[in-house]
Amino acid sequence: AYVMMAWRIAYFKVYYPLAYYATFFSIRAKAFSYEKMCQGREKLEMSIKEITSKSKEEQTAVEQDSLRDMKLVQEMYARGFEFLPLDIFVADDVKFQIMEGKIMPSLVTIDGLGDKAATALKEAAKNGPFLSKDDLKERAKISATVADKMQELGLLGDIPESNQLSFVFDV
Repeated sequence: AYVMMAWRIAYFKVYYPLAYYATFFSIRAKAFSYEKMCQGREKLEMSIKEITSKSKEEQTAVEQDSLRDMKLVQEMYARGFEFLPLDIFVADDVKFQIMEGKIMPSLVTIDGLGDKAATALKEAAKNGPFLSKDDLKERAKISATVADKMQELGLLGDIPESNQLSFVFDV
């Protein structure tokens, strides 16, 4: 049974690589980070170097899990495959998707966003665009820290901080 499973995995890795990577990241990746792994090869290499500069004893369990995922992302980049920029209105909450010959990361890859918060964000995004960061936090029930991280990663576009209008008069 193990040999047959290994053959199946190898077959998909060779003949359907995007399906293999999307499935692996959806099911097996324990510490996948959009910020560290999906921002390009250079950012990934810097993150790997940062972790490997520590000894095994100094590395945390999360860093070791992250390093394993990073090695697979490194292989994916070496094979010429890429990630699409995360779109909170299109991305799934927990599954990676294949779109336009690239992989769209899931919402849970945003640091600080857990499974329940990602599901809430996906449901809130179905009700239309967010008017502001305050609207995002209220509708999706996410923390200010996560909303700030999303803004930092460029996932929110240029939405304002709050729904309040300000009038500026030149006198």
